[in-house]
Amino acid sequence: LVKAMGMSGISKSQVSRLCAELDERVGAFLNRPIEGDWPYLWIDATYVKTREAGSIVSVAVIVAVAVNTEGQRQVIGMKVGPSEAETFWTEFLRSLMRRGLRGVRLVISDAHEGLKAAAAKVLKATWQRCRVHFMRNALAHANKTQRRMVSAAIATAFAQETAKAAREQWRTVADQFRKTLPKLAKLMDDAENEVLSYMDFPRAHWLQIHSTNPLERLNAEIKRRTNVVGIFPNDAAITRLVGAMLLEQNDEWSLNRRYMQL
Repeated sequence: LVKAMGMSGISKSQVSRLCAELDERVGAFLNRPIEGDWPYLWIDATYVKTREAGSIVSVAVIVAVAVNTEGQRQVIGMKVGPSEAETFWTEFLRSLMRRGLRGVRLVISDAHEGLKAAAAKVLKATWQRCRVHFMRNALAHANKTQRRMVSAAIATAFAQETAKAAREQWRTVADQFRKTLPKLAKLMDDAENEVLSYMDFPRAHWLQIHSTNPLERLNAEIKRRTNVVGIFPNDAAITRLVGAMLLEQNDEWSLNRRYMQL
């Protein structure tokens, strides 16, 4: 690529200098102060491979996106680490708080037990279990011929106009499965409050806050770019590449119209 641009090559020192400049920009972006109130916070993880003590391991790239009271969406944080560990999540959320994050009312994510506990402890916010991820878990308890029926039945709860009606329909559907699909019925019993949390918020926001879908496109782009690398030499290299991509995406969002009316 360098030769195609008319240059003879690029030295190790030039690569080092470019990386140092990039690290400085990415570091400033990921550690910038967070101002104002941010009612909705989406957090999701994408897994990449890196070398650690001579072995190749999978690590989670955690991305946090939030919407402020002006309706503007921003990438507010990123961290590399083990997504299952509550201590990791607690430190990540506390680092966001130290930078000024406040006013969080709802955290939307997949079912990470560590994150769920950390969000309650650090942010004291309601947790919304991603509806899309829950449906995948639910359909795993049905065979191929039952899945369409199960999906349609659970969707009737999501179609209700109020939180009260949705909860009543949710329990009705769970009761219908109690004999034929007992594991699914129990899953629905356990997940009712987590999956329907979003209905306690303004109806105009339901489409965006019921799942981590607002992060799906971002995660797909992260995956596309990290797949090119394959195996990263260390966590710093992951932060450099993904952080630069998030900085680029955040700039693009800042030029767009408001993400939602708050």
